[in-house]
Amino acid sequence: MSNTRILVVDDEPQIHRVLRPALNACGYDVLEALTGRQALRMIAASAPDAIILDLGLPDIDGKEVLTQARTFSKTPILILSARDREAEKIAALDAGADDYVEKPFGIGELLARLRTALRHVSQGDREQAKIETVGLCIDLSQHIVTKNGEVVKLTPKEYDVLTTLARHAGRLLTHRQILTAVWGPAHQEDTQYLRVFVGQLRAKIEDEPAAPKIIATEPGVGYRFVKPSQ
Repeated sequence: MSNTRILVVDDEPQIHRVLRPALNACGYDVLEALTGRQALRMIAASAPDAIILDLGLPDIDGKEVLTQARTFSKTPILILSARDREAEKIAALDAGADDYVEKPFGIGELLARLRTALRHVSQGDREQAKIETVGLCIDLSQHIVTKNGEVVKLTPKEYDVLTTLARHAGRLLTHRQILTAVWGPAHQEDTQYLRVFVGQLRAKIEDEPAAPKIIATEPGVGYRFVKPSQ
C-alpha cells in the first residue's frame, strides 16, 4: 500500500463495495463513513489524503459536510452524487470541492480525477516553469505562450485566463472562480464576458476551436484545462 488514505463518505453499501476494491487495487488505503457527522470526525481525527463525498447523506447534507470540512482541512474533496443539476455542481465547487462526478459513474473517470487532485497536493506551492499540452507550451517564467513552436499573441487578460486554468490542469473551475481570480469579486457573475475570452483563446490555441482539446467546457458550470494523460 502507498499509505495514501482515501475517505469514502456514502450511505449506500453498494458504493463502498465497488470503490473499496478499486481503490485498494490502485494502492490506496480506504477509510469509510456512512454519515456526515461520522465523516467530519474522521476528517479531523484521521487526516485522510483525499475524500470522496456523496451529497445525499442521511443526517446532514453533503454540502454542509464540505463547508464544515473546509474550515479546518485543505484535503482534496471529490463530490460523488446523483444530483445532476448545474446549481448543485456550482454550489459544491464554489464551496471548495475539487471536482464533481455524477452517479452512475465510470470507475476509470473517478480514479483519474482522484489522481489529479492528489497530484495537485503533491506539487504543493511549487510553481511549474512550463506547462505543455497538445502542442501548446506556456512558459510561466517568461510569460510566453507558443503553439507548435510559434509564439501566440495573447492580451494580458487572455493570458491570465489561460494560466488560471492551466495552473489547475485537470480540475473543473467554475465561471465564478475564474472570473474572481482574473477580474476580481465585482465581476464574478459576468459569465458571458468570460465566454467571449474563452472563445478568443480557443481561436488562438486550439487546432479546431469548435472541437477544443485544451479548454473543455462543462456546460453551465465552467471550464477544465485538459492534459493528454487524462
